[in-house]
Amino acid sequence: MDVEFTFNTRLGINLPDLNKRWEDLDITAQGDILAKWEQYRGNIPDRIKEIEMQINDLQDQLYRESNFTRSCELNSDIAELASIINDLWIWYRTGEEVQVSHF
Repeated sequence: MDVEFTFNTRLGINLPDLNKRWEDLDITAQGDILAKWEQYRGNIPDRIKEIEMQINDLQDQLYRESNFTRSCELNSDIAELASIINDLWIWYRTGEEVQVSHF
């Protein structure tokens, strides 16, 4: 198999792991991989919405928090979730850039 899709626990989605360079795959394999990736890629906006809800909850907690140490922890958690959203958008755009090679 030219690609495996493995679950990334940090991002909460399946990501492709190619065993060959994209350019070395035949057009049929490229098409199959893109079709499978579109299924996973389509879940990214919903995953981002879930994380945004978590961020909103943490921001509400932060607004009410008076303990400095806990405030720092909440800020760190928010920053990590924002980083995950950024990475998810990068993966989402990856699907827009990949094209099937034509011979």
